[in-house]
Amino acid sequence: MQRLPNPFRALVLYIGLALARVGLVSGERVRRTTDLAWPRIVTGIARMSKNAVDVAMVGLALGPVAIAGVGFATPYWGLAFSLGGGFAAGTIALVSQRYGAEAYDDLGLAIRASVAVVLAVTVPVAAVFYAVPEPLIRVMSDDPATVAYGADYLRILAFGVPFAGLNLVGSRVYIGVDDAWTPMLVRAGGALSNIAINAALVFGLGMGVVGAAMGTVLANVLVTAAFAGGLVAGRLPLAGDLPIQVDLRGRYLDRPTLRDIVRIGLPVVGRNSVWTVAKFPMLAVVALFGPTVVAGYVIARRVWGIMNTPGWGFGLAASSLVGQELGAGDERTAEAYGRDIVRFSTATYAVAAAIVALLAHPIVVSFVGDAGDPSVPYAVAFVYAACVASLPQAVKGATAGALDASGDTRWPFYSQAIGMFGCAIPLAYLGATTSLGIVGLYLSFVAETAAPAAINYRRFATGKWKSISRDFRPESPVADD
Repeated sequence: MQRLPNPFRALVLYIGLALARVGLVSGERVRRTTDLAWPRIVTGIARMSKNAVDVAMVGLALGPVAIAGVGFATPYWGLAFSLGGGFAAGTIALVSQRYGAEAYDDLGLAIRASVAVVLAVTVPVAAVFYAVPEPLIRVMSDDPATVAYGADYLRILAFGVPFAGLNLVGSRVYIGVDDAWTPMLVRAGGALSNIAINAALVFGLGMGVVGAAMGTVLANVLVTAAFAGGLVAGRLPLAGDLPIQVDLRGRYLDRPTLRDIVRIGLPVVGRNSVWTVAKFPMLAVVALFGPTVVAGYVIARRVWGIMNTPGWGFGLAASSLVGQELGAGDERTAEAYGRDIVRFSTATYAVAAAIVALLAHPIVVSFVGDAGDPSVPYAVAFVYAACVASLPQAVKGATAGALDASGDTRWPFYSQAIGMFGCAIPLAYLGATTSLGIVGLYLSFVAETAAPAAINYRRFATGKWKSISRDFRPESPVADD
């Protein structure tokens, strides 16, 4: 299927080629990275925009208290992505290395084992969310209205938790075989359908936070069905023929494969869960500043989610391209890809941050519909802090992607934990309890990314990840014992 030129791809490619012209990166590696990264960035923008639209719709329909309720439910929903995305790191590592080594017969087993692991961990989590949503929300707030909104939202979201995890596995499968186009079509399409369903349920039927949650669940079911259909048939209506076809009726419980997925994925689950878990004390600290600041913080976090989408593309491009070179036994080229993607990612983040900083005020106002709302100045200031934090975030995400490809997933987990619990939360708490004031929250944004960036890059620079990758390559006896 011929794909039409895309202006977004052209912009990303232009940034990379500008770096290539001054000798900072390889033009060939820029092109391969762009082809994998830009569809994932578009997917991320669509999905994070969907999340932002959820908050905006709820805010316009019900006000700032409902925004706070949805914000307090969000960490729990994030667990689905922490679990699914973590074990999907095992998926992309095994799939990309087997693809690079042309061990195509092993791809299906890696995919089916990933599905089994994700279902085993997400279904119990979904059951808890459905059974006891009110006590979970009360962990962060005792305001009755806020708790009611958050519990209603979380109870419905519970049904979408397993599907959200499976969607991440499906996405990583295609990216691991050099196809970022198909996940973009499927997941961006799901995000757009989510927005349309939410609009109908929230405004058309007046279902409020319940309608917003139902839209999210239905969209995730549609995306899961599309990925499953594409894997079985080897093609999708808009994507055409796909690079991989898998029999989902094969064996799921292969012990060596399951062990590799868990061994690679568990530290990534930990890393992903750091921010999810950290949201609880962080939001509790932010709540000390009052509901107006909470609303501004939640709005800024949604904007930050959109700003961080380049990291999705570059991190997964690093995982795929570094993994393929490692699978082929070319460690030198794998390292070169990792370094170039870090530089490419940083330049792209810098451009995005400049644009967002210029438009910060109108972006924030779009969430509440009133420039005079007291949460607006706080949200704008938080967005500026996020713009500064985005530069180390570029380094953090790209280096983590390269380390993930090798199976060296522990250090990115350690770095994330240090950044959140050792830096960001203490700074926020100092702001709430000392004369530092709200400046502590601004500083926490930057610390959250700066510390992990330094640690991840240092680990990448040691080169130890290359030897670790040998344990997971298709020909390795260590991976099968």
